[in-house]
Amino acid sequence: MKYVVNTNYLDVQDFLTDCIINYDTKGENFGNQKRNSLRLFKLGAQTINIKSFKVPNIVNQIAYKFFRKSKAQRSYEYASKLIDLGIQTPEPIGYYEFTSLFLFKKSYYISTQLDCDLTYRELTRDLNYPEHDRILRAFTRFTFTLHERNIKFLDHSPGNTLIKKEGDAYHFYLVDLNRMEFKPMSFEERIKNFSRLTTHKSMVKTMSDEYAKLSGEDFNTVYSLMWQETKAFQDKSTQKKALKKKLRFWKA
Repeated sequence: MKYVVNTNYLDVQDFLTDCIINYDTKGENFGNQKRNSLRLFKLGAQTINIKSFKVPNIVNQIAYKFFRKSKAQRSYEYASKLIDLGIQTPEPIGYYEFTSLFLFKKSYYISTQLDCDLTYRELTRDLNYPEHDRILRAFTRFTFTLHERNIKFLDHSPGNTLIKKEGDAYHFYLVDLNRMEFKPMSFEERIKNFSRLTTHKSMVKTMSDEYAKLSGEDFNTVYSLMWQETKAFQDKSTQKKALKKKLRFWKA
């Protein structure tokens, strides 16, 4: 077992280790358990969130053991980097990894639990959500800030931005952080970064309008590219689902 714990939490390291060792029998299930498991644990008056990544396939077990950082390690390091760059995310607490002599097995990422008011997904499900336009434009400004700070969030999708209203302002927090790049982006890369967010043309128009104002680019140029990239992602996603359905049929 290998682990790294934030210096702010060294005094509760034994508690964290106990949570990891007894992960399957303690804590409370949280959110979608389909791909990876999330559980909540009480730490005094605070709640912490532990994400358990599933054991990777045999190729990646070798890769993560010898050549690549684990998803848990990347999540922890990227969270710390985001905070240094002035981008909000639940506070990173630590990560744990389990390996055998030649293979990588399980990994866990620990952060504080953030109780949000909504995620971007609610905006896609309810176009009449209160202050929909205002929140969407604020989200677009937040994404522009990511781009200006050379943050390419590869999993920029509906469930991965938590939104919290404080007073009259909306604040945005990134989660599911293991896939990121930190580099300057071309205009095309920036606009493509919106492609996974919504299928609604009206939302794409609003985001294009706000991004055009921020970037100084022409609205029609931004909108044309953003809608084109959105459609391309949706078409690819549809094809992927159809292929999976066929494979499941042949396996059955």
